Amino acid sequence: MASGDQNFPPQKQQTQPGKEHAMDPTPQFTSPDYKPSNKLQGKVALITGGDSGIGRAVCNLFALEGATVAFTYVKEKEDKDARDSLEMIKKTKTGDAKEPLAIAADLGFDENCKKVVNEVVSAYGRIDILINNAAEQYECHSVEEIDEERLLRVFRTNIFSYFFMTRHALKHMKEGSVVINTTSVNAYKGHAKLLDYTSTKGAIVAFTRGLALQLVSKGIRVNGVAPGPIWTPLIPASFKEEETAQFGNEVPMKRAGQPIEVAPSYVFLACNHCSSYITGQVLHPNGGTVVNG
Repeated sequence: MASGDQNFPPQKQQTQPGKEHAMDPTPQFTSPDYKPSNKLQGKVALITGGDSGIGRAVCNLFALEGATVAFTYVKEKEDKDARDSLEMIKKTKTGDAKEPLAIAADLGFDENCKKVVNEVVSAYGRIDILINNAAEQYECHSVEEIDEERLLRVFRTNIFSYFFMTRHALKHMKEGSVVINTTSVNAYKGHAKLLDYTSTKGAIVAFTRGLALQLVSKGIRVNGVAPGPIWTPLIPASFKEEETAQFGNEVPMKRAGQPIEVAPSYVFLACNHCSSYITGQVLHPNGGTVVNG
């Protein structure tokens, strides 16, 4: 996709999580130019927040690459997107992959994460790839606006869930398994209007590095992906109409990225014969923003 100035139609969604089917244009989760090559044949992957945005694109490529896919979503708020993603996976999955699972859960609570992991293991027997991806964000103009309730909510979704999902999934992972965490370019450059969200994304970077060191002796790799401005439901659900219209224009490529431009990073990190010597690292599909780790 070429660089250049880009504008979206002004739009605003009033609630989170955002809804992909209500966006204009719909985010691109697939591409005819992507050529699968059985990179994840026979693997079992669990992706949080897989109903839309980057999560949906990851589900799609993982299915194309031969993985059996399960994903989570928020009940009643993401039902249509979850159904759409489930049907997409069923159409793209390879013949030897098992039927996909869509699991409704609020991942901010340990017991819910345990139930998700148990359901996946009950269906498939194990977990080979865990993608911690679910997130929420809200604008603020001052730290004084962020009360305890909001702070706890954002941290529960964005980082507590990563701890909870990982601690339960590890019981069912073996040597050669992979954990991939979604952080953000904001963890490296900051964001004045997304202070609590940015703080969680910085925590995810530290979590990724520490967990990688903890699990390296077990042969389990842990890495992260730090997307820049990507056209997902988070955007119209977070920003004002005029901000949404200009979203992504600030990066060197002068445009927002699409989920399909991020998802191959997860395929690369999940595939042992592509990235077997990489752990504790973060990839940066961000439109050209230079960051220092």
